[in-house]
Amino acid sequence: MQEQNNPLLCNPESGICEIPSDKSTATESNIEKSEKKPVKIIYYTDPICSSCWGIEPQLRKLKSEYGNNIEIEYRMGGLLPDWSYNSGGISKPSDVAHHWDKVSIYYDMPIDGNVWLEDPLPSSYPPSIAFKAAQMQNQEKAILFLREIREMVFLQKKNITKWEYLELAAKNVGLNTEKFKTDYEGKAKELFNEDLNLGRQLGVRGFPTMFFTNASGNTEMVYGSKPYTAFENALIKLYPEASKTNYNKTWASLFAKHHSLTAKEFSELSETPRNESEKILNDLTIKGNLEKLTTKNGSIWMLKNSTR
Repeated sequence: MQEQNNPLLCNPESGICEIPSDKSTATESNIEKSEKKPVKIIYYTDPICSSCWGIEPQLRKLKSEYGNNIEIEYRMGGLLPDWSYNSGGISKPSDVAHHWDKVSIYYDMPIDGNVWLEDPLPSSYPPSIAFKAAQMQNQEKAILFLREIREMVFLQKKNITKWEYLELAAKNVGLNTEKFKTDYEGKAKELFNEDLNLGRQLGVRGFPTMFFTNASGNTEMVYGSKPYTAFENALIKLYPEASKTNYNKTWASLFAKHHSLTAKEFSELSETPRNESEKILNDLTIKGNLEKLTTKNGSIWMLKNSTR
């Protein structure tokens, strides 16, 4: 693929959504060690980063297998400040639509690029600030909130810079929406700027970027969308004693833990061959156990009549 400077043109082959920068290298001395778990992971991401959506299967598996050994700190990187880009043939939102469709096929994760034709986003900053507001209330609900707004933009073609969708996502995951609004309009903007500043200090120039740090301060970086083994190997290199949890891989258990799963995620988590996972999910849908949301580039499944 040709080099593109617009941050929304993520390179599927390298697995990176890259922001314009001075190409500086990371200075890991700024990373604080975990006080709770043997390894701390600082995860730089963005709500509309398609490569970050692409690693959801690997990330969910890492949490399932090694959650006892890792603490993950989510940071927002500011992928799209505005539309002041005109390079690589990308000068307006509609230019991104076809690219997202191609990325969806490459990562085997459903993404409908038509949001850039129907209700394009002017920036990724509002949903990033909203995530920081969610973090101010509850870390776990903030991660659910991030998942919720990603499903909105990637599958439901919702413009997640609009307050109505941010508020709905907050409500869906059980956040106090009044506090959420107050924080979104106030302190969360400062926290987002702190994330951007730390990212610059660490030399973050694209997403996903993960810094793994152990108790001795040694650091490994995984840059871009990589196979599961890359994340597992970074952890084991820093903490050879890491113990793998043998979690329940039945469909019922996985859907009890995760509100929604794509066929790729179900395949990764259940260790079912990818060419069988979709058939299993479709059979469960026919039986009435699951509900299926279908886009032009794939589907996602949820427990029928489920509530969070």
